[in-house]
Amino acid sequence: MKSHQAFKAKYGIPFTLLADTDGKLSDAFAITAKRSTFLIDAQGRISKVWSPVTVDGHAAEVYAAIG
Repeated sequence: MKSHQAFKAKYGIPFTLLADTDGKLSDAFAITAKRSTFLIDAQGRISKVWSPVTVDGHAAEVYAAIG
């Protein structure tokens, strides 16, 4: 998704961002929030979920969780 690539470039994000444009993942996990963030560990497991996402301060929360 173009907006994700621009966001990654603007903030220097070194990891993959997923856009669930067709809603399949949100349906599979019963996510009803418009924006959610899932932190996936090195073993491929979800280690933290933010749902719904509050945009202000969210990047700092994510960086704190991975730092």
